[in-house]
Amino acid sequence: MITGTRAKLSVIVLQAFFQLFQVESVSFTPAWWVSAPCVFQSWFVKPYFNSFVTRTNTCGELRSAHVGQKVTLYGWVQYQRQGLFLVLRDFQGLTQIIIPQDEAHSHVKELLSNAPVESVVRVTGIVSSRPLGQENPKMPTGDIEVKAETAEILNSCKKLPFEIKDFIKKSEALRMQYRYLDLRSFRLQSNLRLRSQMVMRMREYLCNLHGFVDVETPTLFKRTPGGAKEFLVPSREAGKFYSLPQSPQQFKQLLMVGGLDRYFQVARCYRDEGSRPDRQPEFTQIDIEMSFVDRAGIQRLIEGLLQHSWPEERALIMTPFPSMTYEEALAEYGTDKPDTRFGMKIMDIGDVLRGSDIHFVQNALSYPHGSIKAICIPQGVVSDCSALGALRLFSASLLEAAGLALRDPTAFHFLWVVDFPLFLPKAKNPTELESAHHPFTAPHPSDASLLYSDPTKVRSQHYDLVLNGNEVGGGSIRIHSAEQQRFVLEKVLKEDSEVLSHLIEALEFGAPPHGGIALGLDRLISLIVDAPSIRDVIAFPKSFRGRDLMGSAPDYVTPEELEPYHIQVSWPLEEKEAKKN
Repeated sequence: MITGTRAKLSVIVLQAFFQLFQVESVSFTPAWWVSAPCVFQSWFVKPYFNSFVTRTNTCGELRSAHVGQKVTLYGWVQYQRQGLFLVLRDFQGLTQIIIPQDEAHSHVKELLSNAPVESVVRVTGIVSSRPLGQENPKMPTGDIEVKAETAEILNSCKKLPFEIKDFIKKSEALRMQYRYLDLRSFRLQSNLRLRSQMVMRMREYLCNLHGFVDVETPTLFKRTPGGAKEFLVPSREAGKFYSLPQSPQQFKQLLMVGGLDRYFQVARCYRDEGSRPDRQPEFTQIDIEMSFVDRAGIQRLIEGLLQHSWPEERALIMTPFPSMTYEEALAEYGTDKPDTRFGMKIMDIGDVLRGSDIHFVQNALSYPHGSIKAICIPQGVVSDCSALGALRLFSASLLEAAGLALRDPTAFHFLWVVDFPLFLPKAKNPTELESAHHPFTAPHPSDASLLYSDPTKVRSQHYDLVLNGNEVGGGSIRIHSAEQQRFVLEKVLKEDSEVLSHLIEALEFGAPPHGGIALGLDRLISLIVDAPSIRDVIAFPKSFRGRDLMGSAPDYVTPEELEPYHIQVSWPLEEKEAKKN
């Protein structure tokens, strides 16, 4: 059903279409729908799934209105009971098939009664109402059944490694080894379809409504200084390697130098890091860059983008999103990505305890910037966790386990975190600095002079988008001055600017002020569908160790295959012995 503004617009378009072609009424038959203009079709939220194929209906669409119709269905055998009926499943739902018991259809009975579970079957029959009292209100097709007249086993299924049911628990390793079977589950089907719908609406918003240009950028490039580790790809030139970019950052800035003005891409990105529940070695981001924009413009764009593409079945999101500085986030929540669905903020109680005779309290307050902080935990739950930010989240988990509802899983609390420091001390060598975001981030206009005198005090024009305590996006206004970019690389970060000479030179040819953002699509979708891991919203994900358990990748290659790339593998002794055996 089409509702709201789209419904009104659809009616207007229908009337205009009918008047233009002098049509009094239209029958929405498959033939008419296939021949209808694509622009006209696009107004309908519900797509037509039976165009171009030999089925008449899907297994999830038959209702009482179809009673008496002859239909042809294709699907997988969900289960079969005592030769009386089976349930046929496809991507859209389930339909109960009645197996004929009369002698005239004995071959159909034998075929369907002996079809193994998950076999692919074609069934043709008549839609009938279920007998009174045998309706199933839990199934959308629960008021009808199809009495089979003819059937064909298109492909029989051998014994399964696990049942294709959402409520059956399977190890993640087994699910990934047989990912093509796991994809048959309604949960993964729903996740991937919702992802596809959101990306389509994002394209519509960016390209059709706001003039962005969808540009594909190269996957093979060169090493970027700083940031995450990049995958190396050997070339046929001895000693020379490509890198798989961790983002299209340099290319989208170069597109702004090239005058494209507004760029967008559903970008594949790569990081050679260990996997976590919210990380993969290859991932997807909604990558955006604009010329002549400030932070407020980027924020308005993203808020509108998310509202336009937000799934209708999820709780509404309200704009503008609240904003908080980096310092406020750390002070009140102990993290730069706070979960604002619940309170329990960190409070400074130093003034309250300043007159106490507790020795360790007075000792802490005696230091410069010394403070005593605490969180108020409902019902007095205690813990020995020392980090207040982690303690806050840990306490919330304890309270929820005890039955107190704090974090509504159906609520979506977006938050902008702004005014990050431009540089942070390196973890391994605190005397050296690294970029808090990336080396192309511009300093805050109010702190620009400090860049040359005291870079540790410079705030950046970096902004993060946080959803329910998870970072789902990050971006910045970029440095568009070649002189300033060279200074940051050489003097502050102590990096070889020659690696980025192409970008620095481009900035010397009239580069416009520009900025952008990237949304982590995998993480965003996983939060929307409440998935425990981003692997549940990716069709073919990698394991925790970055391996493809289905195809056994990465894999060994022969010395002959390595020879054109001038590479020889030096095997550890134990692996040499293992390969011999």
